Amino acid sequence: MNLREDIAEITKQLDAIGFDFGDYHVSLYRAVLFVLVALGVLVAGRLGNIVIRRLFRRMHRLDTTQQLLGEKLAGVALWVALVLAGIDFLGISLTALTVFSGAFGLAIGFGLQKTFGNLISGIIMLMDRSIKPGDVIAVGNGSDKTVGQVNRIGIRAVSVITRDQIEYLIPNELLMTSTVENWSFSTRDVRLKVPVGIAYGSDVELAEKLMLQAATETERVHSDPAPSVWLHSFGDSAIQFEIQLWIDDPEAGVGNIRSDVLKRIWVLFKDHGVQLPYPQRDIHVKAWPARVDS
Repeated sequence: MNLREDIAEITKQLDAIGFDFGDYHVSLYRAVLFVLVALGVLVAGRLGNIVIRRLFRRMHRLDTTQQLLGEKLAGVALWVALVLAGIDFLGISLTALTVFSGAFGLAIGFGLQKTFGNLISGIIMLMDRSIKPGDVIAVGNGSDKTVGQVNRIGIRAVSVITRDQIEYLIPNELLMTSTVENWSFSTRDVRLKVPVGIAYGSDVELAEKLMLQAATETERVHSDPAPSVWLHSFGDSAIQFEIQLWIDDPEAGVGNIRSDVLKRIWVLFKDHGVQLPYPQRDIHVKAWPARVDS
């Protein structure tokens, strides 16, 4: 009983240290209580998100995208409920906040515009499944193109890991407003093109047969659809061919496939006498300079 009286007395003294703002009393006690409630909301929100994540991960009837979307929506609902509960516990009337709603709302609108834009963009991507964890995407053009596998879709950005194990954080809004190549959107099959040139005078049919053999013997290359070889063009110094092949694991890299095919072609061409091209130029001399006698 004495403990209760002591706590009540301390609370009364702390509440006396403050000032009145309209109909609302601001005191040291209320400031301490506000900090404790804010910490409680943060801790409860973090623990709640962990529980939500574990619950959705156990729902095996949902795919990865549906699980992640459910986590995001449930997490947002949890934070909103906790904030409203904290305001109600503090006894703050929402009508009292209308004094600050104009300037404060405008500041929040400008300051968090991109944050809310990225949040909504991330939810939209999960809902329409245009980009989901595990997809292999390419963003950018030319030398600035970034190719990697989507690791995680967060509130602000999408985590993309490249073959060099470099993790890029690309804002959700950027992926919604720019052109993105999704190599595994409707299917994981990806067609690769490997250019090969042979010297003029080589056996074209034999070269085609060896190129098909090299592509077929390379690991990760599909047998259905089978690789194919096309005569592309007659170049200045070589007959240009193009090998077309299919893979279903682009996240494992595409440059290494081209390298393996070309190395196998090098061995097969060497064993069967198919010549690789070298630059050739024909020089036509219209007239020799006159001989000058000394």
